[in-house]
Amino acid sequence: MTRTRRQVTLAVGLAALLSAACAPLVGAATKEDKVFTVGNYPVEARAADAVAAKNKAIAEGQQSALRSLLRRIVPVTAYNRLPTLKATPAANLIEGISVRSERNSATDYIASYDFAFNAEGIRRILDREGIPFLDRQAPKITVVPMYRAPTGGEVPEPFTDSRGSDAWLYAWKSLDLANTLTPIDLKPARREVHADTLTALANGDLSALRTFASEYGTETIVLVLLEPDLTQKKVNVTFTGRDAVAPFTLRRVYRLDGGDLAYTAELAAVIGLGVLEGRWKAINVRSAPTGASSMQMSAPGAVARPDPIARPGPARSDTAAAPATDADGNLRIAVEFQSMAEWQHISRKLSETPDIADLDVEGLSARGARVKLRYPAGPQQLAVNLAAQGLILRNAGGNWVLGARR
Repeated sequence: MTRTRRQVTLAVGLAALLSAACAPLVGAATKEDKVFTVGNYPVEARAADAVAAKNKAIAEGQQSALRSLLRRIVPVTAYNRLPTLKATPAANLIEGISVRSERNSATDYIASYDFAFNAEGIRRILDREGIPFLDRQAPKITVVPMYRAPTGGEVPEPFTDSRGSDAWLYAWKSLDLANTLTPIDLKPARREVHADTLTALANGDLSALRTFASEYGTETIVLVLLEPDLTQKKVNVTFTGRDAVAPFTLRRVYRLDGGDLAYTAELAAVIGLGVLEGRWKAINVRSAPTGASSMQMSAPGAVARPDPIARPGPARSDTAAAPATDADGNLRIAVEFQSMAEWQHISRKLSETPDIADLDVEGLSARGARVKLRYPAGPQQLAVNLAAQGLILRNAGGNWVLGARR
């Protein structure tokens, strides 16, 4: 099991396993509740014997599974409120489990599970705490992973076209692409697609998107290009296309950890899926009247189902509507940071963000700043773009606040 998968490992708890014989399988989850299933998730533990290792993996993974699900459906701007749910017993929220694969030795247990959580139970908990969430899946996105091998000189075996392409494709296949908020249909790069089209997309040229999309017969399609740079010991990843939100281009750089391309590719895929989910959440999570169904906070045009239970809870002030701009079209943002080095990092990211204009620092102290800027697409879309750069822009009581993700 790779290091990235260890870092994100989820499992079902011991209590859930003991009751699995009479619990429904994950496949019984209704279509509208698919986001409450965590699929194809690895479990790993070591103990004095095989039985103890299995029990340990299940027991330790139980709470981690719940945390992962919450981070899937809760917007990043509300992540800081999730620790209040740390003590919530995950075993009480498990509806069913199934095992995809497992193997063990005298002291180790390694497996992959599908876990189904009780959708209404999760909704009630989040509403009770006043935490915003989204449980409506986006329209399916076609994702085309593409690999470009390093040039100039002999290419080491792990970085050749065939090995690199396999590593990048497997990194995406290993994710839960069916139950995510943004369901993904993986497709290979077709030979029919002209090289000039792929090159244009790799360079972030959205004018080639229509031609690319027509080759796959869909409007929602994203090319994800991975390019190792052995000289700089880094990996460049470019997203270009149209997801369920809008056309976009995103570039990220990852450190090539010890020359391990598979590890870096897996990390990039995990973060990439999170970016797509974050974009969907950013435009669909809205404040709603107390007791409103979560389906009413979903995409425009969605058919809302009746809410079977009363859902009292505090008003979601963190998502309350705030004035987008002042009378002159300026957006004012309070910036929070812990050091001047962090402030420099944040200000650099702001200055490098496309479409931000007239950026002006109106005030600066040791732990905060006030900036003014113009952004035509509005603060919600700006929050999406900044989240992809590791920054969190949130609405706090009618004021926009920016900080680094921690």
